[in-house]
Amino acid sequence: MTASTRARQGLLQKGTLALALATAIGATAFAPSPALAQAEATPSSGVDIAYEEFTLPNGLRVIVHEDHKAPIVAVNIWYHVGSKDEPRGRTGFAHLFEHLMFNGSENHPGEYFAPFELVGATDMNGTTNTDRTNYFQNVPTTALDLALWMESDRMGHLLGAIDQATLDEQRGVVQNEKRQGENQPYGQVWTKLNQALYPDSHPYNHSVIGSMADLNAASLEDVKNWFRAWYGPNNAVLVLAGDIDVETAKEKVAKYFGHIPAGPDMAQPAVDIAVRPADTREVMEDRVPQARIYRAWNVPPTGTAEVDQLHVLGQILGGSATSRLEKRLAHQDKLVDNISAGVSESQLGSNFLVMATVKEGVDPAKVEAIIDEELERLLTQGPTAEEVAQAQTVIRAGFVRGVERIGGFGGKADVLASCEIYTGEADCFRDSMATVAAVTPAQLTAVGNRWLGDGDHTLVVVPGERTPLAEAPAVDPAPLDLPPVDGKYSTTAATVDRSTGVPMPEQFPDLTFPELQRATLSNGTEVILAERHAVPVVQVNYLFDGGYKADVLGGDKLGTSSFAMSMLDEGAGDYDALGFAARAESLGANLGAGASLDGGSAYLSALKDQLDPSLALFADMLRAPRFEPSEIERVKATWIAGIKQEKARPNSAALRVMPPLLYGEGHAYAMPFSGTGTEASIASLTRDDLVGYHGTWVRPENATLVVVGDTTLAQVVPMLEKHLGDWKGQGAPETTGEVATVERPDASRVFLIDQPGAVQANIFVGQLVPSTKSDQATEFEFANTVLGGQFSSRLNMNLREDKHWAYGSYSFSPDAMGQRPWLAFAPVQIDKTAESMAELKREIAEYATGKAPPTAEEVGKVRSNEIRSLPGAYETASSVAGTIAGMVRYDRPDDYVRQRQAEIEALTPTQVAAAAATIDPSALTWVVVGDLGKIETPVRALDFGVVQVLDADGNPVAAAANGSDDGNAE
Repeated sequence: MTASTRARQGLLQKGTLALALATAIGATAFAPSPALAQAEATPSSGVDIAYEEFTLPNGLRVIVHEDHKAPIVAVNIWYHVGSKDEPRGRTGFAHLFEHLMFNGSENHPGEYFAPFELVGATDMNGTTNTDRTNYFQNVPTTALDLALWMESDRMGHLLGAIDQATLDEQRGVVQNEKRQGENQPYGQVWTKLNQALYPDSHPYNHSVIGSMADLNAASLEDVKNWFRAWYGPNNAVLVLAGDIDVETAKEKVAKYFGHIPAGPDMAQPAVDIAVRPADTREVMEDRVPQARIYRAWNVPPTGTAEVDQLHVLGQILGGSATSRLEKRLAHQDKLVDNISAGVSESQLGSNFLVMATVKEGVDPAKVEAIIDEELERLLTQGPTAEEVAQAQTVIRAGFVRGVERIGGFGGKADVLASCEIYTGEADCFRDSMATVAAVTPAQLTAVGNRWLGDGDHTLVVVPGERTPLAEAPAVDPAPLDLPPVDGKYSTTAATVDRSTGVPMPEQFPDLTFPELQRATLSNGTEVILAERHAVPVVQVNYLFDGGYKADVLGGDKLGTSSFAMSMLDEGAGDYDALGFAARAESLGANLGAGASLDGGSAYLSALKDQLDPSLALFADMLRAPRFEPSEIERVKATWIAGIKQEKARPNSAALRVMPPLLYGEGHAYAMPFSGTGTEASIASLTRDDLVGYHGTWVRPENATLVVVGDTTLAQVVPMLEKHLGDWKGQGAPETTGEVATVERPDASRVFLIDQPGAVQANIFVGQLVPSTKSDQATEFEFANTVLGGQFSSRLNMNLREDKHWAYGSYSFSPDAMGQRPWLAFAPVQIDKTAESMAELKREIAEYATGKAPPTAEEVGKVRSNEIRSLPGAYETASSVAGTIAGMVRYDRPDDYVRQRQAEIEALTPTQVAAAAATIDPSALTWVVVGDLGKIETPVRALDFGVVQVLDADGNPVAAAANGSDDGNAE
């Protein structure tokens, strides 16, 4: 029940091509998150989204796309209503109603997620933005009836299930979601931009999540009228994509939806780009570590050739590492830590946005002037043919990768639904991509001059004190005018007896995991191949030893492993940093490297027809990184700025200090979970440090190369030999050694980090549990899922659904060769901090001590979800590659997936209860980030153990504000 924070708060929404292009070109700052996929067709791509469509007599439009690579079906339903349709005085209502749709219907009271968890649904959620609300889930083929029954029951049988208690519950959840977004650095920006870009009367002037006053004012009758107005079948599009055919779709959709009467045909607002006559600007203070510039123009709506062309122009201006703004401001003048440009599409009008995070100590005005200069140069001289061709290649490559997914956040189902909703033509993506493929430099120059001149708004956020956003008081909205239902609609007789409940399937598809094929290169590297021929893409993942633990066990500086790996693609072989990025983009390839706790890895995603030259570039990156001093200094400055950003965000601030508290000083894992190190350690890094790490750990001996995609062993091994076969490491290979075992503390401890002015407290609690390689790892994962691992787990049902003090509360345990951390967390409203901690402790203690052990029903639910979700879990090549990488890293057999399935099938509640007892509620470590003036006294009153105030680096603060000092951090 989410949308992206930006989309929800109103600037960056969606459109036929928005997420597709934003993802394809890497301009994720402008992706409206779950609205669309990067799945558009172009005649040269060789990939398309074939479909058929039909309409029921009641007006429900249905689109069917067949993709039989996995036994799953994506069910995606879009209602053509969003925050643009809210009357004044009821802002946030569309999003609030989306939440209500998950709270049960007349024939299925209770949580909507419950039956889907039992059948192993994946990629399940709902989102709201300015223009539409959607609901989606991927289900096993045999569970399609269940999904259609559930979606039709809330479309046709909802009103009787909505009462005041349900409304109050979800109102509280949404208000905490609003607090959670605004509690982040820069979290008020999107509301400010909406208000500046659009006049008060414009449907986009207010944020999608709405105001607190309006949310409080929403009445039960408002809810019911909203449903009557907008949630009829004639205002919806249903897409079924995957393992299904048209005849089956026609039969089943008519069966479940045909009896639902149409609603009124509600008028859509007229397109209103809201062209602005003059430039405006605003400076806003916020609790941020560095200044950030936002410059936005109002531009044409989704479904127009001009907005498609502006996507290409945005890519050239600031969409990638080789864009003009990146070259000038990040590489040449070194004035920003990051900069991007791109388009966010919406129905009534879109936005073109440039965003720059200014280096500490740099005057934002200087950056603004250079943005002006580069934009003027682009609009005066026009882009080069080479720039246009490269942008087109990047977009095409993004499309090819995107069409692999059928549903979820993005995927083919979203593209089809979006096109149908906004243009009435489900194949509008073809026109969009044809426009991109055919665009010329002259056309881009013309469209840029037309739309990116006068009329922009600049918002500069500077470090300072945060002033809460002023919200208008609630007003009584005008009555919602419901026109009569058009007589052209009709219904068919109901044939489903809904009194018998949800139709649960009796059989489920079998798990299929690709056969693993092996070879060994001359350099000693083992190759593991899993063939996947759904799209013409090959993924390569080179797995090495080293990782974060090498920073400590090898005597390196914290962050060395991550920093060294991140520098591999900052220039290699004959290419400097920009030349390397340009070569990758020209091939449509994605390359990079990184580190984790226990190792490093380098990856390549290549188009099949460009695999050989892409592997050549990949080999350069591995074998001959340049580590140029000027690039090291540039990246170091940005890296240090990123650490400061981590410390400014409450969740990442807690996750930076938690590992040293759990593991103790000097332990191999006692570093920020991000692996980024500290400002001091990164500042002290030298070229020799990076060369040393590379020589020691990035080497072919004892490494594994995982290849997944559209190739065969006979095709790929000769290419790998050609580019990597003669690669040899220098000297004898090293190993990081064993990770020390740590004793738990004698008693629970509480650590507080001050975040003045915070409207939420971010609570983390955890301790160390056995390694991922433990014989009881599966049992513990089950135990964690019952407690906090999924939506219907105990923690979330308590703090979100029962108390509505939090938008969500979950628990997790990341993989590790040594003891791994187990953590539960909850971002809660600030006035419920102590109460939430008490509830977390009670839930954990009663569960771990056996007072409230896992029930047979809970274990059965998790078992069903785990087993039945497996066919859908391996829909994509990346999911297969990730599982293989885990098998390599943790010494798992080739049939691990099936072995784990058998282990899960045999698990009993007694075994899960024993695993839950791994947690010792008397030795928990708590970290709470919030406004100390509001949380310290009530938290101390809990008497959970020694309380210590820490700064953002994890250092003890001398004395608490109330004069109490219960002890030092240990």
